[in-house]
Amino acid sequence: MFVSGNLDPMGPEDNNLLPPHGGYADLAAYKMAELVFDGTCAFTGLYLDRKSRTVDQMVQAARSGKQNIAEGSVASGTSKKIELKLIGIARASLAELLEDYRDFLRLSGEEPWTKDHEKAIFIRRLAYRTNRSYKTYQSYIETKGPINASNTMICLIHQTNYLLDKLIKRLESDFLENGGFTERLYTARKHARAKTDEKPS
Repeated sequence: MFVSGNLDPMGPEDNNLLPPHGGYADLAAYKMAELVFDGTCAFTGLYLDRKSRTVDQMVQAARSGKQNIAEGSVASGTSKKIELKLIGIARASLAELLEDYRDFLRLSGEEPWTKDHEKAIFIRRLAYRTNRSYKTYQSYIETKGPINASNTMICLIHQTNYLLDKLIKRLESDFLENGGFTERLYTARKHARAKTDEKPS
């Protein structure tokens, strides 16, 4: 799995100032966030009043979760701090969205599935299917009623948040170990000066 911001310390012969960046479409967290966005668009269109402000808020929170992962991955080439900030915003946006789905269940007089609920276990296991896409979850969101749909979305958000937490820890570790663009630039200039000093006058 591609993880933006994963780079080795710059060696004496490394002339690449910008570490590998972008590639967000290959991130497991981004793929899950995309499913959450697609599912939220379907859920709000089917089960909520389109004129309700909640629809816009939920769709925007889902979009923020997805888009900030992408933006953070692209920004990682020149700013690890911005990348971490944007991934954190994505995580916070999905936490907000999670509360919206929980509120929907609560106001409907229902409880979220427990972690050990057979349906929750089934939805979680769908993550191991090959060529997984929104179609993998479509029937559980669009054809089995709003309670099942809301619980399905809660499962997907939990899985996405788990991946985002792992990504944040990885990025923090990389930053502490290798620094950011400023440190890399300093190292490159130091090596360049050392080579210049080595040349015979």
